[in-house]
Formats: sequence, structure tokens, C-alpha cells
Amino acid sequence: MIFIYPHNVGLIAGVDEVGRGPLCGDVVTAAVILDPNKPIEGLADSKKLTEKKREYLFDIIKEQALAWSIARASVDEIDQLNILHATMLAMQRSVAGLSIKPNFVLVDGNRAPDFGITTQTVIKGDSLVQEIGAASILAKVTRDREMQELDNIYPHYGLAQHKGYPTKAHIDAISQYGVNHIYRKSFAPVRNILNKSL
Repeated sequence: MIFIYPHNVGLIAGVDEVGRGPLCGDVVTAAVILDPNKPIEGLADSKKLTEKKREYLFDIIKEQALAWSIARASVDEIDQLNILHATMLAMQRSVAGLSIKPNFVLVDGNRAPDFGITTQTVIKGDSLVQEIGAASILAKVTRDREMQELDNIYPHYGLAQHKGYPTKAHIDAISQYGVNHIYRKSFAPVRNILNKSL
């Protein structure tokens, strides 16, 4: 599949998110406007790249993009708004944080918030659109680093391995060690553990 870029729209920002599925931590989004005069080799869906390649591209993107911005919605916002609305809010924050205002926004997936800018969603955009691929790398490396930091503080939960996703080992660890402030209490596996402990 090939994505046909919109014609003559000016500066394009790609937007992606990481962290909708995990049981803990913020949902992280990024927006990137690439420099057409400085193409970056190897941009692709961050999930398909090795950790080493993502880390390498993370620095290159920040150095060579015309503009980039990383934003988030907190655990409290996720619990208050629900994960979809919190993700949309974080996407709006990432676009608002760009140092240059884009003329057009391309968003991974099938849902996008109102940026006040012409927007198009792209299914599998992180594989098809370089700007979205770049955004997915910035968001994923940022969130993975945060999971590593949380793992250093709360080593019992195994966050460095599963990155907060609901694996059996993770759910067993939450059952054993309890739910703390980093957890999304509106998510069913966490809510179920809290209800059992009442």
C-alpha cells in the first residue's frame, strides 16, 4: 500500500500516540514536521524497529526535523476523560507545541481531534507516512524511557520488560504488590484488582 500525499498543502505535521493499551503511565503523543531537504533514512512504524534503531532515529529526528513536539495526558486525565479522549487531548497538545504551525495534519489511525487545521487520518499511517513514522518513534522512545525510570522506582512490577501492558506477569504483580498512583484505575484489570481488595 502506498500513501498519496495531499497536493500543495504546505507544511505537513505527522501525529502518533503510544501507550493507549498499558495499565499504567501517561499516554504520550508526538507531532513532527520533517524537512524535505533533509530526508531521514529508515523511518517506519516504531514497533517494527529494534530498540537500538529507534534510539538512533530519535536523536536524528530531533536534530533534522523542521519542528517536533512531544506531549502527554496524565494517568489522572485518562481516568477522568477515558483513554480515547485523553489521547485526543494529548494529540492536540503535541500539535500546539510545534514551533512552526503546520498547514495540514496527518494522524495515525481512524480518529483525530480538532486541531483547527485541515486534518486527515491514515490507517497504518506509522508505516505509510514518514511524518507519522517519525512521530511514532519520538513517542515510543519517550514512553519506553519513562517506563524504565518507573521500573527503577518500582522494580516489583517488571515495567522495563512489558512497558505497562497487561501481561499475565504484570497483572499477577499488581495483585501481589498493589495498585499505586502510576496505575489507570479506570482500566478493567486494575479496577478488578481494586474491587477484590475492598
